[in-house]
Amino acid sequence: MQLTGFDAETNGLNDAQVIASRAKNGSNRMDYKKDSYLDLIVGIIKEPMTILLLVASTIYFISGKTADGIFLASAILLISLISTFQNKRSRNALKKLKNFTKPHCKVIRNGVVVEIKTEDIVLGDCLLVEEGAFISADGIIIHSNDFSVNESILTGESMAVNKDKTAVDKMIYQGTNVVGGLAIATVTQIGAQTQLGKIGKSLEAIKEEKTPLEIQIGNFVKKMAIAGFIIFLIVWMINYFMSYNLLDSLLQALTLAMSILPEEIPIAFTTFMALGAWRMMKEGIIVKQMKTVETLGSATVICIDKTGTITKNEMSLAKIYSLKSRQITNLTALDEKLTSDEKELIKLSMWASEPIPFDPMEIALHQEYMTISGKDERSNFKMIHEYPLSGTPPMMTHIFENNLGTRIIAAKGAAEAIIAVSNVTTDEKVEIENTIKTLSSQGYRVLAVGESHFEATTYPKTQQEYLFQFIGLLAFYDPPKENIRTVLEHFYTAGIEVKIITGDNAETTSSIAKQIGFGGYDKSMSGKELVLLSEEELKKVVSEINLFTRMFPEAKLRIINTLKSNNEIVAMTGDGVNDGPALKAAHIGIAMGKKGTEIAKQAASLILIDDDLSKMVHAIAMGRKIYANLKKAIQFIISIHIPIILTVFLPLALGWMYPNIFSPIHIIFLELIMAPTCSIVYENEPLEKNTMNLKPRSYTTSFFSWNELSTSIVQGVVITAGTLAVYQYAIAQDYNESLTRTMVFLVLVTANILLTLINRSFYYSILTTLRYKNNLVLVIIMVTIFLTALLLYVPPITAFFRFEQLDLKQLLLPISVGCVSVLWYEFVKIAKRRKSESEQ
Repeated sequence: MQLTGFDAETNGLNDAQVIASRAKNGSNRMDYKKDSYLDLIVGIIKEPMTILLLVASTIYFISGKTADGIFLASAILLISLISTFQNKRSRNALKKLKNFTKPHCKVIRNGVVVEIKTEDIVLGDCLLVEEGAFISADGIIIHSNDFSVNESILTGESMAVNKDKTAVDKMIYQGTNVVGGLAIATVTQIGAQTQLGKIGKSLEAIKEEKTPLEIQIGNFVKKMAIAGFIIFLIVWMINYFMSYNLLDSLLQALTLAMSILPEEIPIAFTTFMALGAWRMMKEGIIVKQMKTVETLGSATVICIDKTGTITKNEMSLAKIYSLKSRQITNLTALDEKLTSDEKELIKLSMWASEPIPFDPMEIALHQEYMTISGKDERSNFKMIHEYPLSGTPPMMTHIFENNLGTRIIAAKGAAEAIIAVSNVTTDEKVEIENTIKTLSSQGYRVLAVGESHFEATTYPKTQQEYLFQFIGLLAFYDPPKENIRTVLEHFYTAGIEVKIITGDNAETTSSIAKQIGFGGYDKSMSGKELVLLSEEELKKVVSEINLFTRMFPEAKLRIINTLKSNNEIVAMTGDGVNDGPALKAAHIGIAMGKKGTEIAKQAASLILIDDDLSKMVHAIAMGRKIYANLKKAIQFIISIHIPIILTVFLPLALGWMYPNIFSPIHIIFLELIMAPTCSIVYENEPLEKNTMNLKPRSYTTSFFSWNELSTSIVQGVVITAGTLAVYQYAIAQDYNESLTRTMVFLVLVTANILLTLINRSFYYSILTTLRYKNNLVLVIIMVTIFLTALLLYVPPITAFFRFEQLDLKQLLLPISVGCVSVLWYEFVKIAKRRKSESEQ
């Protein structure tokens, strides 16, 4: 974009200067301490399961059981490799995510305004910052228009500071944000050398807060670890007083401790969240905070803007109304001739716009000016004063002057705002308001234009102090997006209420809302009306009304907070500076990637790269899927751990024959085949077909409801019953310990495989879930069967695990029991489906 209307002292660096500066001074990065692979290895060694394996392996070596010791040492290495692989997958996903979330900025290079990543800024660059931007480097101001900045991140003072090149402090600083106006600054410090960068060294010690779900899962694992330690001591004492063999009794106690510790859960959580966020990123959805993934499936209300969210944000100037001409002129009609008054209206509207337009309406006005003006005067005039968009409803004013002293004072904004500061008669006001209603009812967005005359050089504090002449109205048409009707239907089907919160007027918004099938388009409330309501009145209003117009920041924030107080889980879209507080207050703040300001993106927890609201439907579906699959994984872990724990503990506690049926090598093998199941298979599970037809799940402080937890417990207990039944059958048949161990082990492996398939859905049958596309299910099952076959039928391995080869009857019995102990849940699913069908 070429610079217009600025008296900048430089055209910025050229390409060669940029390369030279980067080579000499580096890039705009903060290179703080990063986690190394040594940190990762230390973290793995500190894991409770690794410690248990190390102790068990050491005891085997001390006892002279070298083969067992080597096996457990190998298991430590294998677990470390799996943990490293999962950790690397998560880190790579998050690294890619961070690359997408890196903010952009505008610089002037070769005399042209270009947008680059903030890390690509070099020393000496000309940085262009405007309202809504985060400042990306330290610099000295060389040009500004009514520029103000919030430096609270450095000073703690929340009030905006006005700055220009004549100020005592004419510096801008990285990390601060632009409140109003525009400035061009020469970059003087980058990266760690900036004021924020120097402070940033102290940020290394600050740890990222854990999410509520992460805390719950951590607490659950800690409780299991404490329980495991207590039972470990009990079992150790029982075994010791029975055998008086210190090392052997310690090994048996360690076996139980390993069976209790659910170390797969934290791995599953990290994997699900990181890879889930990465999958969303591939779909054009950037998740900035992991807690957003937890919350997405619970969203009950989504508050959306009109412009750019419902509509295309492709503003075209369709019609104009000049107060002098007293007629509406259709600019799209080829036979329409513009009068001098109408041309003057368009020219003034351009002067009231930003010299470097970025808003679609202002771009359209600049383009229309080029079409109707015989001579382009923009390069001859310099902006000497600016009043940024402000007021309720808002307006903005620009003052330009040329070398001859000719001055242009032009304003545009909401029609009510321009009328309020203009010298219109009562009759003119009535006619203007009628024209506004006519245009708004047709779906046009209407702005008014005013002109003032002021010769002094001491400008009034506010633009409302000028007396304006009302010039006319501009009618922009921004068509609805083609897919928006379908998007709304998806939200409604998913049980999510949709509310429109916009700065536009009621007539325009209602017309567009009606076109797209929005529920509640005929009932609206304005920001002025809303602020007069009491808290109790507002709680009722936000439940009944879905269309809020002429909204301003305080009103938006109040709506969000009131919805939250009504126990709604609120998502909100936004793109402007004024949306920042409400985006931060919402449970799920959603910024637009293209038209969103950096302030909006920083305040939000989620960014839609292409400004496509349909991606939000996908995000909610993904959030529901991730949460559901994580639950399936953890329920699987609980269900399969129960029979392992009880099979190790009950024979010892009840004094059965062969009280120590399993040793650490058996438990670790079961752990190795369970970990991939929960963290690889379930993470890759597709979305269940009824997921987006369900109401949002209740957002509670507890990850599991008692109903879900009890399902896992019952499944685990039934598998235990089947396992111990085979145990007793083997004893009744006078089978030796090795044969009994083999049959009991086979029941658990079979149950593990079937449980993987059954728990893919707690509603649909296994025949349905087998058709789900997840190639990893077959891979993991085949690997498990292959490894089990090696254990049972390769003599050296069979002997090492103290198993025996089974004949056909001995093989089929544990497999059949393992299947039955899991497949019974299919009847529960049938009952669920019948109940659901009868309620419909």
